[in-house]
Amino acid sequence: MAELLGRRELDFLLYELLDTTALLVRPRYREHSREVFDAAIDLFARIAAAQFAPYYRKGDVEEPRFDGERVHLIPETQVAWDTLRASGFLKAHCDEAEGGLQLPEIVLRAAMAHLMVANGPATAYPFLTLGVINLLRAFGSEAQKQRYLGPLMDGECAGTMALTEPDQGSALGDIRTRAEPQPDGSYRLFGQKMFISGGEHELSANIVHMVLARIAGAPAGARGISLFLVPKWLPGDGDGEGGIEVAGTAAAPAAIRNDVALAGLLHKMGQRNSVTTVLNFGEAGGAVGHLVGEAGQGLACMFQMMNEARIGVGLNAAATALRGYRYALDYARSRKQGRPASHKQPLSPQVALTAHADVRRMLLAQKAYAEGGLALCLYASALFEDERTHPEAAARQRAGELLDLLTPVVKSWPSRYGFVANDLAIQVLGGAGYTREHPVEQLLRDQRINAIHEGTEGIHALDLLGRKLRQHGGAGFGHLRAEVAAAVAAARGEAVLAPLATALETHWRLLDDTSTALLAAQAADVDRALANATAYLDVFGRVVMGWLWLRQACIAAQRLAGLGADGGDCAEAKDEREGASEAHFYRGKLQAARWYLAWELPAIVPLCRLLGDGDTVAYEMRDAWF
Repeated sequence: MAELLGRRELDFLLYELLDTTALLVRPRYREHSREVFDAAIDLFARIAAAQFAPYYRKGDVEEPRFDGERVHLIPETQVAWDTLRASGFLKAHCDEAEGGLQLPEIVLRAAMAHLMVANGPATAYPFLTLGVINLLRAFGSEAQKQRYLGPLMDGECAGTMALTEPDQGSALGDIRTRAEPQPDGSYRLFGQKMFISGGEHELSANIVHMVLARIAGAPAGARGISLFLVPKWLPGDGDGEGGIEVAGTAAAPAAIRNDVALAGLLHKMGQRNSVTTVLNFGEAGGAVGHLVGEAGQGLACMFQMMNEARIGVGLNAAATALRGYRYALDYARSRKQGRPASHKQPLSPQVALTAHADVRRMLLAQKAYAEGGLALCLYASALFEDERTHPEAAARQRAGELLDLLTPVVKSWPSRYGFVANDLAIQVLGGAGYTREHPVEQLLRDQRINAIHEGTEGIHALDLLGRKLRQHGGAGFGHLRAEVAAAVAAARGEAVLAPLATALETHWRLLDDTSTALLAAQAADVDRALANATAYLDVFGRVVMGWLWLRQACIAAQRLAGLGADGGDCAEAKDEREGASEAHFYRGKLQAARWYLAWELPAIVPLCRLLGDGDTVAYEMRDAWF
């Protein structure tokens, strides 16, 4: 399992790029150490290897089914859930006083990456439950916390987020699910939600749905939306929580079934072991729900869970890309096929696929996409941590502003280029990659949903260009500008890095100028100015990734100098010397940065020209012309 994620890669990101040990001086983590962080990650890596990885394929072939009464998952999913809950994973980030391990966010996400690379679809259940735990901790009433936080943190309850409706999709301001207030302070909910991951199963004794609905009489639009806690099972304790259907089951022997009914399962292209549902609320009198936070503030509350989920989707995309890359690399090293063009003798031995330049190109692209995506997601997790626990108020504010700006990119860039990476993994295997005898075809199918989950690419493009650029008075973009300038300055003094620094600086200026032009254009005609927002998101993401790769290249060059090596070609004669594996690792980092800044970053030039010129050929297209 460690090879799938790459523990050396994870150590590099955690301790060399992001300096996670610096957290140990903060009051919350003073009792911890790097050894504690590593032990926690190792524990969850072992669980991932033993309980998640072995049934990755089986969960795809034997997808969940509904027999009219129950949803059936393969039994290995239950074992994985039970093992994970017994490990304390769901409360690992919580305070010790709550029974948690008090782990930093970045360490928790590193552990989650092990689970995702092992079996991404199966992580949906703990992933959503973590979000509900954090949502309740932030906005729940004391009564709600007392009743539900403990069971959620112990895995007796699982969690979901119920936002989307059949007619509304991402237009959450138009949702129709209604909530009618009751004399006892509760509400009755009526409506339908779809694409609800984990909406029905028996992994846990209960499921807590976090549901967006409109209180009767509330104003139209986002201001009228509230957030409700709607459990699958209501406690039968006579406290005024009236149920609809009394039921006694092994999972909930003394509970009352709430009026939440499974309308059906959705059968997906990929991530099949993550059950996806359509839920009906209020078929028999109204689903009992409790208001979370203030009325009319539902979207503001839910955005906490949504933004956490967006980072999680990006992490899943990076992990899926990384698994495909490592599988393709192993295959290419062992598979003998063909000869280089310079080998003229037909009877000369065939060479490994890695001897072919085009295969190395495809592997290098996968490395840049997958490892770059993982770096981006862990960097976002570090910002999330700083926003909450940094001892300086100014630093907390800065981290929050930068994270707000980057969240659309963190979700979208790994999802887009993770798919490209998984597609290249199939290509490396050739015909074998197109068959189910190898996992790369499943990885590609599983990857595809990440560009849709938690908002499509177009939604995040509108968010970035239409909101996040100017949010906080443009502070986030200013912070990013400073980060890029610092990386360029640090790299400029090194001969091997100077061309990379120049490339990033040049393309950053292009992004900066394009951003200024597009912001100005919105004042004149906002719809026209946002028409090509997805292209802008791609440009922005490419530059952010160029910055992260330059930072990694700086570290690699420094470490190579310390090893007495350089950034040039690695001669085979050096392979046996002491420290060769470390030198190879850092040379690989440097080469990936070179490739990215030379081949990927310049692709923004024509896009920026089109964006700056205000080309609107797609915007001007009319329905009748199709």
